[in-house]
Amino acid sequence: MRMRKLASIRRIGDIRPIPGADAIECARVDGWEVVVKKGEFQTGDLAVYIEIDAWVPHALVPFLTRGDKIAVYEQVPGARLRTMTLRGQLSQGLLLPLGNLSGEAGTDVTEALGVLKWEMPIPAQLAGQVRGAFPSRVPRTEQERAQNLAESEILAHCPYEVTEKLDGASCTFHLDSEAGFHVCSRNLDLCRDENNTLWKIALEHAVEARMAGQLLLDTAIQGEVIGPGIQGNHYNVRTNQFHVFDIYRAGAGEYLPPDERVRIARDLGLPHAPVLAAKQDCATIAEALALARGLSALIDKPREGVVLKSLEGQRYSFKAINNDFLLKKD
Repeated sequence: MRMRKLASIRRIGDIRPIPGADAIECARVDGWEVVVKKGEFQTGDLAVYIEIDAWVPHALVPFLTRGDKIAVYEQVPGARLRTMTLRGQLSQGLLLPLGNLSGEAGTDVTEALGVLKWEMPIPAQLAGQVRGAFPSRVPRTEQERAQNLAESEILAHCPYEVTEKLDGASCTFHLDSEAGFHVCSRNLDLCRDENNTLWKIALEHAVEARMAGQLLLDTAIQGEVIGPGIQGNHYNVRTNQFHVFDIYRAGAGEYLPPDERVRIARDLGLPHAPVLAAKQDCATIAEALALARGLSALIDKPREGVVLKSLEGQRYSFKAINNDFLLKKD
């Protein structure tokens, strides 16, 4: 999986006016739309684009912070970039002149600018004690956003399975034939702890024994945990739930196809993430974002978004986040 570029050099696709706005206009950068100061950029310019959910140092862009109090994250004073609307125009991210930076379109300048990935603080019941690093044989669950992809890529891997992306905490159960059973958060392998939410789910559902009974050695069950204390409990459920979204055979180095994944989840007694379409054509970023919109299959609220997984050839997947959800949450 590609590493996420929070700040990178991009070429501006086009610039268009915003109705009723005299001082600002809208720049398109790949699949993103960003409100910029009128006349600051021209179509075809190279510029620095910084994604939403990036933590931007105050020293780099002091105009993002207001008042005397400046927020601090990971010991860096600055601000988090959020989705917003200005004069009715959706704006996601920040566009800056190149300044002293140089490079071609696609050059990653995240580290050079000191930009960080903002993460919501991990609740105590999820954190746990660290057993070790995330298992090296298992892919992490991070998905690329649709707006960062080339449309030729999206079209080339069509058709897709479409599942709802749940607003929770990523969790991986991995049964290793040599190192035993692992319960992992998004980035870490956690020590057994009956007070830890992820371990409680594994123990309550007897995941290790059921995986062994299904001969799922060297296999990882990956899913999203939702419930009290997690991301504001968007789904208003009373107890924590684990929803399967992937099963990976580490020994074979491949993901299981959807029908087999759904069957195994059922056999393990674990709910599966809502499948919105078993087979869906999608050729453009706009189509992916349209699929993301709508209500959750679990509750009468906007869904966070969708994950699209290719049905043919080598595994290819990405996420499209519902902008209605982002605007309401941010």
